Amino acid sequence: MLTSLRSMSWHWRLEDPSGATVDPASVGVEMPETDNQGDAESWLGENWRDLLSRGVATVTLFDDDTEVYGPMGLAAE
Repeated sequence: MLTSLRSMSWHWRLEDPSGATVDPASVGVEMPETDNQGDAESWLGENWRDLLSRGVATVTLFDDDTEVYGPMGLAAE
């Protein structure tokens, strides 16, 4: 049986407090694109405090162009 393999590109969209998209380069952040959700979530777990300090309020996770979940707030509630 042949199965279709597609390359996945998991990545985060960064958003400011108003919900507008933040260009990672404008806040000095290099955003990795990973091939699985776990690596993308691990990266966020290691970097959320830095993102918050750079003005990022929320993030949304994408698999290619498909929104997986979000927006998710970075600040403690």
